[in-house]
Amino acid sequence: MLFFSFFKTLVGKEIAVELKNDVVLTGTLHSVDQYLNIKLTDVQVVDKQRYPQLLALKNCFIRGSVVRYIQIPTADVDTELLQDAARKENAPQTSAKS
Repeated sequence: MLFFSFFKTLVGKEIAVELKNDVVLTGTLHSVDQYLNIKLTDVQVVDKQRYPQLLALKNCFIRGSVVRYIQIPTADVDTELLQDAARKENAPQTSAKS
């Protein structure tokens, strides 16, 4: 859930998504779901010479299982908040058994 919550904070930001088939797309993150499926708007292909068939692409839905990497501008990442959330998620659970 940590990554899902993190990506929800990036909605409206410009990101780059590298797919497992080596296609790299940039665009504005429109939405993300719990499976890390991504919807991008204002899509552009990084390697236009290699993938000319994708030049007409404006919006796309990307299944989370085909994503290799997601590149995010460092200015959009609050590392302290992310580290705190990771610590809380991995903290040992204390149960109050009587």
